[in-house]
Amino acid sequence: MPYNGLNDFINTLKLHNEIVEINEYINPVLEITEITDRVSKNNGPALLFKNTGTKFPLLINAYGSKKRMELALGVNELDDIPKEIESLFKDLTHPKTSFWEKLKLLPTLKDVAGFLPKTKKGKGKCQEIIDLSPNIFSLPVLQSWPYDGGRFLTLPVIHTKDPETGIRNVGMYRVQLFEPNLCAIHWQLHKVSRKHYEKYKRLEKKMPVAITLGGDPSYAYAATAPLPENVDEYLLAGFIRKKAVKLVKCITQDIEVPEDADIVIEGFVDPEELLALEGPFGDHTGFYSLPDFYPKFHITAITYRKDAVFPATIVGIPPQEDKWLGKATERIFIAPIKMTMVPEIIDMNLPAEGVFHNMAIIKIHKEFPGQAFKVMNALWGAGQMMFTKIMVIVDQNAPDLNNYPELAEYILKQWNPESDTLILQGPMDVLDHSAPKMAFGGKLGIDATEKMPEEIHIKPFKKHSKHPENIHKTIKKIYPATKNTTIKFGKILIISVEKDSKIHLKNAAKNILQLPEFQEIKLLIFLDKEVDIEDNLFVFWVATNNTDIRNDLLFYEDNKIAFDCTRKTAKEGFHRDWPNPTTMDEKTIKKIDEIWDKLNLGEFIPSPSLKYSKLNIGKGAIAYKNDI
Repeated sequence: MPYNGLNDFINTLKLHNEIVEINEYINPVLEITEITDRVSKNNGPALLFKNTGTKFPLLINAYGSKKRMELALGVNELDDIPKEIESLFKDLTHPKTSFWEKLKLLPTLKDVAGFLPKTKKGKGKCQEIIDLSPNIFSLPVLQSWPYDGGRFLTLPVIHTKDPETGIRNVGMYRVQLFEPNLCAIHWQLHKVSRKHYEKYKRLEKKMPVAITLGGDPSYAYAATAPLPENVDEYLLAGFIRKKAVKLVKCITQDIEVPEDADIVIEGFVDPEELLALEGPFGDHTGFYSLPDFYPKFHITAITYRKDAVFPATIVGIPPQEDKWLGKATERIFIAPIKMTMVPEIIDMNLPAEGVFHNMAIIKIHKEFPGQAFKVMNALWGAGQMMFTKIMVIVDQNAPDLNNYPELAEYILKQWNPESDTLILQGPMDVLDHSAPKMAFGGKLGIDATEKMPEEIHIKPFKKHSKHPENIHKTIKKIYPATKNTTIKFGKILIISVEKDSKIHLKNAAKNILQLPEFQEIKLLIFLDKEVDIEDNLFVFWVATNNTDIRNDLLFYEDNKIAFDCTRKTAKEGFHRDWPNPTTMDEKTIKKIDEIWDKLNLGEFIPSPSLKYSKLNIGKGAIAYKNDI
């Protein structure tokens, strides 16, 4: 169902008891984040902050549950959309043997054509108020984390055009505020808008840009969707909402935006200008992405509806609201992947604690030997799946992909590290801080399918009756820097350490894994002493973020594999700055503790930062300055 702006969506959230209004004044600098972090990590409601110190109320955590994501996209179940895509694809591609069958296709074609965006003349709702002397600080823009470089738009839908073809791109890239009419746009490597920017630079032309906030919630989702290049995101939004997106031309720039957006920020980028130092920013990985140079955005106008609502989100240590945006993509894009590249796919899961690009678990219908490796290579060559660090393939007999304990048991039963592991290198997300070189690092493929006779070609595991009675004491004798030890699922050994050197860690891994008592261990990981190794999701989040598969491989023989999942420093040959995790400062935590009873949010929820702040090294976004 289509929504006419954020207020329309908010009314729906109210009908379903999915939103809480907060009338107390809450500062957009840090305080809104601290409240939202507590709520989102505890499966809480959407939040409407009515008193932001500006004329605009602020909506956050609007996508932060399965129910709200379904309401945003107007479906009963997220899986309804891929089923519809698959049905439509079959209708359009199934052989037509008669004139009448072809004729029956016409209504379907008409429906698809009806989802294409349409430009209308005149002004839209988003232009009821026009400000030609814009001040971006008139909006309640968040500073999310203490060491962010400043305030950032966190849910901006950014519109650009290819200067040669005129084809539109709609993407979501953070925007840092500098001056009332000056910002920087975080156009990462690999993104389509970055390609547009490079074309304008070659042509020596200024680049028109429009940023919309709000409108139908499907717009923000479509901006995050991994669509093929040159496929209009508003076609996807029209398909989801079952109504074409109506566009209007901006007031000061030659570019179109949805007429029902809440707020529009118009401007341009001059590719001839020097880049601005943007960041740090507490990112969706749960760590700060560190400063880098990005294009300046000059604001020429801000327009908005009379009833405009400012949308925002926070990202940081998972789970956050973006978990459900990612889950929608996971469900929606199963159908296109199945129909175009991997017909054997049954299901997929991108765990939130793996921050979506650190791990993908894929279930396939297995029919021939080596099929898991075929699927890995196909998916690593598919759009944004190229950023996936760890890919695990299971077969049709595996348990539900969301049942992590049973799934882990199944994977560890089927996976023999010696024969069922693929280690390679390739493009990584630019936010991956563990790769020795930015945007390029190691990848791990795990074949955890049931093996066919042709695939079984290694010696069986040596069985041992039990692990040593005092695991910790045994390991500490080998590596005195050991702090805590635990064994998970009988086959994963986790050791937290105060690392002294990588060489010592390599020797320790070899000596530990060659002990007869640990013959059944398949995977050994070392973590920093501050990590709670009994918390499985904590371990998973830290380990996948802190590991480069090739650079941090310590041991790989005798059907066992070990990784260094600790922080890295220049002393061990790592020459990129290492970031701190995103946690809140004590002053803000104390302030929210004191006013909690005024927020209408029920039982007191302590700050999640109390759990993770022990991971911080010193103060600031950077833990270690690893200059060459």
